[in-house]
Amino acid sequence: MNILKLIPKYTLVLGLTMMWSCNDRLDDVNVNPNGVDLSKANPNLLMPPVMTNAAMSYLRLGYEDVGGVAQHIQHDGWYSGVNSYDWGTQGNQEWTQWYNMLRNNQLMLDRATTIDSKFHMGVGLTMKSFIFGTITDLWGDAPYTAALSGAKSDGTITPVFDSQEVIYKGIIEDLKQASALFATKDNSAYLPNYDVYYAGDASKWQKFANSLLLRYYMRVSAKLPDLAKAGIESIYSSGVYIKTPAEDAVMNYLGTTSDYSWPGAVAWDAEQSGFRRKKPAQTLVSKLLENKDPRLTVWIAPVHCQWVADETLTTPLDEFIRKNGVIQTGVKSLTDVQFQTEIKAGAKFTRHYNPKLYTGTGTDAINTGIYVGIPAGMRQPDFYNRNPTTGQVVQNQHVSQLADVYRGSSGGLLKARLMSASETSFILAEAAQKGWSAGSAKEHYEAGVKNSLTTWGVDDKYGAYIAEKNVAFNNTLAQIIDQKWIASWTGATEAWFDFRRTGLPALKPGNASPENVLPLRFNYGDNTLNFNSTNADAAVNKLEVTPHSGLRGKNSPWSKPWIVQGTGKPW
Repeated sequence: MNILKLIPKYTLVLGLTMMWSCNDRLDDVNVNPNGVDLSKANPNLLMPPVMTNAAMSYLRLGYEDVGGVAQHIQHDGWYSGVNSYDWGTQGNQEWTQWYNMLRNNQLMLDRATTIDSKFHMGVGLTMKSFIFGTITDLWGDAPYTAALSGAKSDGTITPVFDSQEVIYKGIIEDLKQASALFATKDNSAYLPNYDVYYAGDASKWQKFANSLLLRYYMRVSAKLPDLAKAGIESIYSSGVYIKTPAEDAVMNYLGTTSDYSWPGAVAWDAEQSGFRRKKPAQTLVSKLLENKDPRLTVWIAPVHCQWVADETLTTPLDEFIRKNGVIQTGVKSLTDVQFQTEIKAGAKFTRHYNPKLYTGTGTDAINTGIYVGIPAGMRQPDFYNRNPTTGQVVQNQHVSQLADVYRGSSGGLLKARLMSASETSFILAEAAQKGWSAGSAKEHYEAGVKNSLTTWGVDDKYGAYIAEKNVAFNNTLAQIIDQKWIASWTGATEAWFDFRRTGLPALKPGNASPENVLPLRFNYGDNTLNFNSTNADAAVNKLEVTPHSGLRGKNSPWSKPWIVQGTGKPW
């Protein structure tokens, strides 16, 4: 099905434009899109809906379902999509959402071409590449060359699916063209306050486009190694790519409504369930603790109530919590708000157990840490660490929540990040480690670590951190990808694709997963399969069935798309 033909022609999400362009030009912007002559539309007005929707959707992936695959986060309620990859609706909802962005972007690109605005043409090509890149990364083959061309002469709206190879090569060519357009520094048609990433700075946009080139060259490196090597060496030689966190492609949230706020912001959730249900994954917590990583306390909060081993206890477990060592008879737990208030006032809450009498093992073992995550893919994650308040109503006092900053709506660290200096540094470190002409693997690796620490406000801890046994550079791909995986916090989509490409880090799913290996892709949705069956079926048939595809058939999250076929990765 051609998703773009089923979306109303004039659906330009200008509401979001208004929010990001709230200034003395508000009267010029706040117009009914149904009254706009699209043949005369100003490309400035079309930029914000494309850019904001792309940024928020990308963040939502890495902070939700894909964050679960990458084992950055887990949920202890409503957890099937995050913890066990139950993605039945992604093929419809996410697919439609990403193709929706392309309609607005194509209109911007068409108008920019008509008025010969090099800046807007560059933006349009860059965003087109980012959006199509995300689509093919997530699903595999997809409508590309025919996706934006409209209905055929006979009225059918069934575009062919292009191969991933065609799409990735097209993305690379579009990004090269975008970079050349930005290199002219001509942004004369740009009006202030419409570019929510770089405020009309063509030089920064060129660095973003070239950094995306680095991403996609490395993405295809196992399948098209000569293309990847030459491309990465060329970008490195140019020196034009994101090098510092100040150049990251990010979008700030407004915080004015739930839709324009950080996902799970408590200001828009009276029960705070969106924030409360999201927990750090133990996989990430263990790695941060092992490395004495200063980002731990930025991202993750201490448990409200810590378990304490106590061999003097006459029962296996305390029934009630203790406040400053004193049993609170009748009190098994407090609410999140009560805990926060008491702890800020200086109270320390514990619960004791006798390790000689309590014999729980495996997922029933007690974790006495101050920072505790939920193991990946648990069948009943709300029970973990002997939680006395299972279910959806109260938080698990014995498992960490995310840091308080993630309760917020906007500002500070709450940014949707599309591309970062740490990612480009780790890409170049990997390229150099392969022996390509891309500088020093050690210098790029250390820059990647430092850039990430700078992003999260702990760069003053860099010297001690880089000297840690497992962090000091050892010239292995495993270490480079390991640190890149950590640095992709809230942007775990890249971590998933790196895992798919390299098998690193060596992540394993939990018991709740239908398969004993991690999935590789989203499945095509029923809408696509039903309304564009011939072309969708052809795409499905090009997927490689694996021993883990199971009864789901070829259109399975465990079937291999072209990008990993024949590579032996990740499993």
